[in-house]
Amino acid sequence: MEYSHRYHAYPTQEVAAELEYHLNVHRQLYNHVRWDYGNSPEDDKPSEYDQNNRLPEWKRKWSVFSELHSKAAQETVARFHRNLSNLRKKKEKGNNVGRLKRQAPAEYRSVTYNQSGFDLDEKRGRDRYAYVRFSKIGWVKIRYHRLIPDHATIKEVTFTKETTGEWFVSFGLETDESDLPEKPDEDSLNASNSVGIDLGILNYIHTSDGKTVDWLNLEDDYERLQREQRKLSRKEKGSNNYEKQRVKVAKVKRRIRRKVLDYQHKITTWLVKEYDAVFVEDLNVQSMLQGDGNARNKQDVAWRQFITLLEYKADLYGTHVVQVEARGTTKGCASCGVETAKPIWVREHSCPSCGFKTDRDANAAMNVLKRGFSELGLGWPEDTPVETALPTNTTSVSAKRVVETGSLGA
Repeated sequence: MEYSHRYHAYPTQEVAAELEYHLNVHRQLYNHVRWDYGNSPEDDKPSEYDQNNRLPEWKRKWSVFSELHSKAAQETVARFHRNLSNLRKKKEKGNNVGRLKRQAPAEYRSVTYNQSGFDLDEKRGRDRYAYVRFSKIGWVKIRYHRLIPDHATIKEVTFTKETTGEWFVSFGLETDESDLPEKPDEDSLNASNSVGIDLGILNYIHTSDGKTVDWLNLEDDYERLQREQRKLSRKEKGSNNYEKQRVKVAKVKRRIRRKVLDYQHKITTWLVKEYDAVFVEDLNVQSMLQGDGNARNKQDVAWRQFITLLEYKADLYGTHVVQVEARGTTKGCASCGVETAKPIWVREHSCPSCGFKTDRDANAAMNVLKRGFSELGLGWPEDTPVETALPTNTTSVSAKRVVETGSLGA
């Protein structure tokens, strides 16, 4: 299993200058890799292996590249080819894509040391602080707010400069599956220890056992963002005042991102601790964002990020997380299966066939749960009636209640 830990970094002025310098040289190397690839014949494009072999030649020709650590330089080459591969995948799916762009200084913000070229000293700093050494750069102080697990192996380390000017260090970790908690046997799963999740519209999530979690209120943050952006538009681009205001805008955006991520961390941790199996819709997020209306809230909820957090925490806590086909979960009746068309403004499910009535999202969550059991080949437990999804049993959890992991549904 692969995952990462991220820490706030506090480099000295001298080390920060070195980080900036290496960041810029890696950007130049990335652009040169792009240029070398783009200027090669169409029928003889270099592979990642080919361009890694050209690194010694480039270092002799341009001495600035020789100042980079070899593994970090190879990772920059790999970065270009990963981006290229992602571009091809999008094109294969029918998306209209262009070419990889040249990276400007404001766009290239991270460097990765893979396998070697770094050291972690957990004892050098004071309590809750540690130091990371990057080869050819120096030692960087980090706020070590959570220890790296003893059974985890550090595969890579990345330093990043955010748009706010802050520095962060991320550790790419790998844990052997034998060190992870064992997941419950699938035959032991039932509707009492499993849950279906509908990522809702009126609520952040709606569960198949009748719990809802409110949306995170970001109105004040967005109003502030709009004010700061208006101020930025009145500044002369490139001036000192413009740069100061740009940082203010970046900090407001960072605050919004952090609020959403923190909220999702708490909800997903609660889910994987509370249930043995969590079933969630496999949503086409990109097509949803391209639709009309409420696009900002759809981005705020960051559904793909929510599912990603669920999946990696499922391995850490020994929980099954299964994505199921999303099509039809809203239309289909959770009691009899008959489909009924519902405009987005219709909030109640009322089946014309069997007469079953419930909240629209509760019905969808029950369908997700049923599809999850079907996906695992278990069938639907006969001792769990669908009526458990009735809105009269719903427990609503306010966003204000999400103050710590495990507080939901308390």
